[in-house]
Amino acid sequence: MRSKIVAGNWKMNKNLSESIALTREIITNVAGKLAADVRVIIAPTFVSLSDVSKIVKDTNVEVAAQNMHFAENGAFTGEISANMLQDIGISTVILGHSERRAYFGETDELLVKKVNTALKNQLEIIFCFGEELADRKSENYFTIVENQLKNALFHLSEKEWNGIILAYEPVWAIGTGETASPEQAQEMHAFIRKIVAEKYGDNLANSISILYGGSVKPTNAQEIFSKPDVDGGLIGGAALKAEDFTAIIKAI
Repeated sequence: MRSKIVAGNWKMNKNLSESIALTREIITNVAGKLAADVRVIIAPTFVSLSDVSKIVKDTNVEVAAQNMHFAENGAFTGEISANMLQDIGISTVILGHSERRAYFGETDELLVKKVNTALKNQLEIIFCFGEELADRKSENYFTIVENQLKNALFHLSEKEWNGIILAYEPVWAIGTGETASPEQAQEMHAFIRKIVAEKYGDNLANSISILYGGSVKPTNAQEIFSKPDVDGGLIGGAALKAEDFTAIIKAI
């Protein structure tokens, strides 16, 4: 059975003291209340990772990094390596987020390097991908998503996919005024699972958790998570409030 996952990406929000307070509140809210197949992951900023990872130790909340460099070390000012993450107890990293692609020019070719480095260092990956508004309006979205998956991940062996969580982000439905319906989410998630199955077989495709990252809120989470191919969410703004994030966790 594939895991149900609610992951909170805090982006460039919350200083250290705020991150500690939010983490403790989330831990209190979910303590002893998660089903065996449900995972809760939070992704604070780099400056808070070490402290937060210590706080969640021996709890049912996990911590992920928001990014990492593909190099093991070197002259890459401002970057963070896989080993640095491991050394502070981090075992999961978000790669390919739409904001990294849009604002920092991350390409499929670069993401291949990051994916390979993360897996080499035994880091689990939440891999993000998804189409923009122009792609949706031109009805080119299936092709865009298929290419993003194939270009960055389809060189991996079947065994390496054990370290992959997929996160579909309809970029067109985030902060644009457009709204993605639960039916649209299910349509794309089913398509993603089909693409993986065509390459690796049904057993692998049906074991991969696919998260939805399109403005999930307490008001729509239950309907979105009820879809058969939606295994949880990568939550943005709603993850910054313990009450909202907890409500989304309960919805799964």
